[in-house]
Amino acid sequence: MTPKTFTTNFCGRELSIETGKTCELSNGSCWVRYGETVVMVNVAASEKPREGIDFFPLSVDFEERLYSVGKIPGGFLKREGRPSEKSVLTSRVVDRPIRPLFPKDMRNDVIVVMTVLAVDPDCSPEIAGMIGASIALSISDIPWDGPLGGISVGLVDGEIVLMPNAEQKAKTDLTLTLASSEKKVVMIEAAANQVPDDIMLKAIDLGHKEIVNTIIPFINDITAQIGKKKFEFPSMGVDKELFAAICEFAEEKVKHALDTDNKNIREERLSPVKDEIHAKFDVIEEGRAINAGMIDECIYKLQKKVVREWLLEGKRVDGRKLDEIRKLTSEVGVLPRVHGSGLFSRGQTQVLTVTTLGPISDSQRIDGLDDEATKRYMHHYNFPGYSVGEAKTSRGAGRREIGHGALAEKALEPVIPSVEDFPYAIRLVSEILSSNGSTSQGSICGSTLSLMDAGVPIKAPVAGISCGLITEGERWMTMIDIQGVEDFFGDMDFKVAGTHNGITAIQMDLKIDGLTPEIIKEAIETTHKARIHILDEVMLKAIPEARPTVNKYAPKMLNTKVPVDKIREIIGTGGKVIQKLCADYEVKIDVDEDGNVFVCGIDMEKSRACIDMIDAIVAEPEIGAIYKGKVVRVTGFGAFVEFAPGKEGMVHISELENRRVEKVEDVCNMGDMIIVKIIKIDQQGKIGLSRKEALADIEKKKAEAASKAEVASKAENETQSATL
Repeated sequence: MTPKTFTTNFCGRELSIETGKTCELSNGSCWVRYGETVVMVNVAASEKPREGIDFFPLSVDFEERLYSVGKIPGGFLKREGRPSEKSVLTSRVVDRPIRPLFPKDMRNDVIVVMTVLAVDPDCSPEIAGMIGASIALSISDIPWDGPLGGISVGLVDGEIVLMPNAEQKAKTDLTLTLASSEKKVVMIEAAANQVPDDIMLKAIDLGHKEIVNTIIPFINDITAQIGKKKFEFPSMGVDKELFAAICEFAEEKVKHALDTDNKNIREERLSPVKDEIHAKFDVIEEGRAINAGMIDECIYKLQKKVVREWLLEGKRVDGRKLDEIRKLTSEVGVLPRVHGSGLFSRGQTQVLTVTTLGPISDSQRIDGLDDEATKRYMHHYNFPGYSVGEAKTSRGAGRREIGHGALAEKALEPVIPSVEDFPYAIRLVSEILSSNGSTSQGSICGSTLSLMDAGVPIKAPVAGISCGLITEGERWMTMIDIQGVEDFFGDMDFKVAGTHNGITAIQMDLKIDGLTPEIIKEAIETTHKARIHILDEVMLKAIPEARPTVNKYAPKMLNTKVPVDKIREIIGTGGKVIQKLCADYEVKIDVDEDGNVFVCGIDMEKSRACIDMIDAIVAEPEIGAIYKGKVVRVTGFGAFVEFAPGKEGMVHISELENRRVEKVEDVCNMGDMIIVKIIKIDQQGKIGLSRKEALADIEKKKAEAASKAEVASKAENETQSATL
């Protein structure tokens, strides 16, 4: 194949596509260069369908190579291991828009591999990979109804920015990833800082227009020049005659089975109906059923037909109105000893989220392509088999669990207090106890409850809800709070999370070729009303605001900031000072390079005392300052007191008491803790201390406080007398 290069201008930077030079054995291949970001994309398909499966086996992988950012992988092996969380999420973001555009009846294995070769921080490798996947599929011989394009949209200082650079990403209030075809939006993924609905809609519209005007014509031109003829494949679609016969035999029975709001009852009713269908239509040869798989496919399609017809008529399987949310309940403090817990239920979807608070050093370390080295707030999501009534063991977090946890994390990230306001590492774990639709949004609601129960001063409570869609030709309708059966047989799962003030996250899953602007607008409006209802009528009635203090079992965190050049004084030679502070005050201390110091301990008084000592270490001694110090040496003329690690002064015998002292030992001995006041600092930096002046100042303050209290009490008594 002859090497070719195609270029265009995309949002002010050159986008270059190279083909024909490498990877000749894949079905389609290209190198995408955007700025100095380079992503190699390859697609391949099996020659024959995979036997015995009833789904399209598509695999999408976004492969991060740390050499692309000049890093050597951490760990013992020094090579890339399992995909990072960012890699998994990018794979999902590319998978979702391309999957609906493959033929529904194809069963050939298809893989899409995006390999990041070089990264320019100003040019997103994720968008380059998405565009490259669209081009590689379009020019390949794999059947696919593309093309589509991708774009990133930001909101900087109130202005919408297309393909923001690194500086703009650092201060954006919106991170929107969009994929669309020429006519419709195919995928939306957004993290937002409480962005209003109208701004979000405008950002989606501008991103879509840029794709339509730039990327789609560019890909069409490349495909016209070098695109291959699509190969033919054996259709694995449902046998039309068999499907018609099963519909005639069992449609009314299936309708009766589905017509309930209880998932368990629905399954109990469907089981004997399925058995009857198999008994009537199975063809037995040599002792085995030869078309059992096709019958199962027909049963699935019949259920889908019934549900979709009902919805288009305005009827839901559980009898709800299209804009009606299932029964909602919220509880907090459901677990003892943990730092915070929240239980949220919506119909048969039930989520328990537990909050754990820890020192900043518990933050997650990240070994990826971004500059981000640690993550202070973490959200994990567990989806056990029993939550859907299946007897299966846990195999760890899969892509779905990682994706749902990340969605909840980005929904709550904008309301998490800053490290200065709340110096904790925060981990949330959402346990899905029962699943019947939109557990990811349930985990957002449960997490808000759990954070507030833990005493985390979030900026605003967040709720999430999903909107479904049914289309039939030009007809379409949406419904709020979709349950499992509506998700399985519907065309869309449009998830939106937000506060009273605006949207914090969106994730859109589609099974059709895209959405029109009208559908997107209605989905956002519908979810807005629903989340406000969930917040006001359920969640905030369970806990109207965050608890004023953290749980008694949570570590107590305090922080202070010191000059960077003073950090070495806190650490001490060989770490002696910081180790002694940790031992003396029973705390854990973390010191950042920017001078932020975090003290973590169970006893708040000891933690405060430790902070006071750290402040004393870095403070320049000033005349008049009062300290509590340790007597480290006694002489005939006075006592030497260490009032901060590495800092000491002398209390002359005449400054020990407000009377004549014969011997220093009559007042203090080695190791005693005494109150002292700095009364002089000479030119050599030697510090003179006074115990008697420190005690006098303290007594004076006590007297002033007592006098004020007496005056206040007298005024209150006079007021009461006047009232009587």
